[in-house]
Amino acid sequence: MVDQVGVVVPFDSKEDGSSGLEPLLALVTEDMARVNEAILSRAHSDVEMIPDVAHHLIDSGGKRLRPMLTVAAAQMCGYRGDHHIKLAAAVEFMHTATLLHDDVVDESELRRGKKAARMLWGNQASVLVGDYLLGQAFKMMVETRSLDALRILSHAAAVIAEGEVLQLAAQKDTSTTEDAYLRIIDAKTAALFSAAGEVGAAIAEHPRAEQQALQSYGRNLGLAFQLIDDALDYSGKQALLGKSVGDDFREGKITLPVVLAYRRGDEEERAFWARVLQDGQQAEDDLPHAISLIETHGAINDTIERARHYGAIAREALAIFPDSDHKHALVKAVDFCIDRAY
Repeated sequence: MVDQVGVVVPFDSKEDGSSGLEPLLALVTEDMARVNEAILSRAHSDVEMIPDVAHHLIDSGGKRLRPMLTVAAAQMCGYRGDHHIKLAAAVEFMHTATLLHDDVVDESELRRGKKAARMLWGNQASVLVGDYLLGQAFKMMVETRSLDALRILSHAAAVIAEGEVLQLAAQKDTSTTEDAYLRIIDAKTAALFSAAGEVGAAIAEHPRAEQQALQSYGRNLGLAFQLIDDALDYSGKQALLGKSVGDDFREGKITLPVVLAYRRGDEEERAFWARVLQDGQQAEDDLPHAISLIETHGAINDTIERARHYGAIAREALAIFPDSDHKHALVKAVDFCIDRAY
């Protein structure tokens, strides 16, 4: 069993440190060390399989962006207690549980370059350990004695589950529209980013307008983040980031680049997408052809442009706050999410 949790932050950045997540990391490093201690403590169980499965994913190199958002929001709002640490850990546990469940639903074989937990311990163990982590997350929420925090994060948990069901219904469905896809990622991805930001202001008992501003910031950051992930899966930049290209394609996932390329394609191209995604009949040279079609129809560039749109909304949401190091760092976090595509 792994007995240590590290903060893994191998990000791309400019040499002068002015871009990427460096400004945010500089502000949250101390508190994030405490968050990781909480994660280590709460992932423990006398049932041996639980920490084994949990740590397999927790220690696999995630960016911890969502809990960093909670910590930064609380700090920016002047919070002076300890409850933001528990809430940040709860946010990360919710995210980890979602990944465990996702891999079962999607029948994924890899997660962050490693074998998915389901491939090592089975589907049942992955689902149940995900449930355990959700239970621990809610325990930490209750310990803060903040009804606002419990309201925000419990709502997010319900919305994420709705997003999972929406994605399941749309799985391998080439008729999925852009609006339908955006609704899925709004629930599946953006909801937790949104809650992570809002709960930081809520625990500081800041005015509702500021809570809503951080809610909007997190939601639009989450949408931008997911859309860039979608673009990267069909991009050569993905390989430069140490990740395999085409995971979404191999799993038959309908993402925005596919939605756009399918809509813009001719009858022959749509038949191709139906065969490889809907019917799951993929040959060795199908991924290069898929990438070629996506590039031909400008689907990568348009997906990135949509991400830039949501990124601009996220930045604007912070306008209500006075200038500060935290506000600057949160703006730079948007830049980091978008710049991964370049």
